[in-house]
Amino acid sequence: MPKEAENIIAQAAEAIIIKEGNNIVKRRIKKSYRIPEIDEKLRRIRTKKEAKLIENASMLIDVPKIINVDEASKEIVMQFIEGKKLSDWLGKFNIETAKEVCKQIGESIAKLHDANIIHGDLTTSNMILNEKENKVYFIDFGLGLKSERIEAKAVDLHLLRQALEAKHFSNWQELFHSVLGGYKESKNAEKTLLQLKKVEARGRYKH
Repeated sequence: MPKEAENIIAQAAEAIIIKEGNNIVKRRIKKSYRIPEIDEKLRRIRTKKEAKLIENASMLIDVPKIINVDEASKEIVMQFIEGKKLSDWLGKFNIETAKEVCKQIGESIAKLHDANIIHGDLTTSNMILNEKENKVYFIDFGLGLKSERIEAKAVDLHLLRQALEAKHFSNWQELFHSVLGGYKESKNAEKTLLQLKKVEARGRYKH
């Protein structure tokens, strides 16, 4: 497709997001500061890794369906999710609705963590709310990984806590409490939440 015809809807440090009909194309972009052979290998590995994480996550929670993975062009073609970016809308809901959405988020994170899937960038900007289906879709697993470590799971939650505090500061504590309420369905909830307190304490000591 000619570049002028591409509908780029988002651009991050590692990739651009293009809308093509009912699909989204995530294309990892070349980095001129890297040795070409290393850049090629890194982008191929990260494309394959992210696609695998999304496929695994799709058996547990709501994520975009993968249509195709092209390691040669470093592209993942996914279903376009109709809805609203949660970062733009969570603060517009009444508090009870927002808390219910956050509880659902916590339940989804618990399912991921029980399968040792770490999202790596848990923010409300990486969640799409489809109100018709009453579902929250998780997107962008580009920083994700597989890990059994309780520390990694606690850091995942800590990232979301920071995101809520930064973006939804007026009632972030209530919202995060609801996230943790949903997360308690995790089989390792007690250990992870204990570790989360340690992670948060480390963060406080740095300031």
